Amino acid sequence: MSCISENIQQILKSIPDNVKLVAVSKTHAPEKIQEAYDGGYKVFGESRPQELREKEAILPKDIEWHMIGNLQKNKVKYIAPYVAMIHSVDSLSLLKVVEKEGRKNDRIISFLLQIKVAEEETKSGLSLEETKELLQSDTYKEMQHVRCCGIMGMATLTDNQQQIHDEFARLKEYFTQIKKEFFDSADEFKEISMGMSGDYPIAIKEGSTMIRVGSKIFGKR
Repeated sequence: MSCISENIQQILKSIPDNVKLVAVSKTHAPEKIQEAYDGGYKVFGESRPQELREKEAILPKDIEWHMIGNLQKNKVKYIAPYVAMIHSVDSLSLLKVVEKEGRKNDRIISFLLQIKVAEEETKSGLSLEETKELLQSDTYKEMQHVRCCGIMGMATLTDNQQQIHDEFARLKEYFTQIKKEFFDSADEFKEISMGMSGDYPIAIKEGSTMIRVGSKIFGKR
């Protein structure tokens, strides 16, 4: 078994069965993704649409691709035909483009709403109020080619473990509120994507269902 596959297996053994691991392959060569794939793993996360398009063209077609980075509206077209989930929808205007591209490709595109819980200015995302406004809008209610499957958020990059716990706990609270108010009978609204290489054990304790891990799998970039 390759080093990359061993790293994936170690993480899988350490997390609950109900938590999905997205192996973050952004900036890593296609050969490394192929190595992980050959070891039996098929769920990968990329943050640059053009890089993802190039990799998708040459790698196995049954890979489950997740778009995890900031997504510009003019780049949605590059990933719309095949992306399994977009983690970073942070505006109604972006979602309108995803809906348009979903319609063009005759598919329903799954997405997560990115909500800001971190104190860092560099972290983006909707507030809870903005999230509710989006979901209450007639524009959203009329969409037929997108599927909201949950929310995503990032904690502050800090050594303060309690702060990380608190921010992830807040995101879980937001999920519970949104689920009750807008998706009470929607089984697909179930994902809380939070936790990366440095903080995913805390995220899982606070209720994460999906973690995004790169350096612990592929090494430093």
